[in-house]
Amino acid sequence: MLFSIPKPGTQKIGFTATKKIGNAVIRNRAKRRLRALFVKHSPTLQDGFYVFVAKLSTTQVSSQQLEHDFLKVLSRLKAIKR
Repeated sequence: MLFSIPKPGTQKIGFTATKKIGNAVIRNRAKRRLRALFVKHSPTLQDGFYVFVAKLSTTQVSSQQLEHDFLKVLSRLKAIKR
């Protein structure tokens, strides 16, 4: 899940995971995976505030599937620069 607020000139990011997805190790792994994808794709993102919320499936899917879903969510929000 992604929450986004466009704001020209600034790019801030947040990651969160609730206890519903597992213990601290699993929550941190989910946030690390999302953070790595953000670092990889941050040059292509528009400026704004982003908050990524890790879901249970974040720790269970393959890296390729997670990246596909990550880009799909960003494109739905029109957060990718053209």
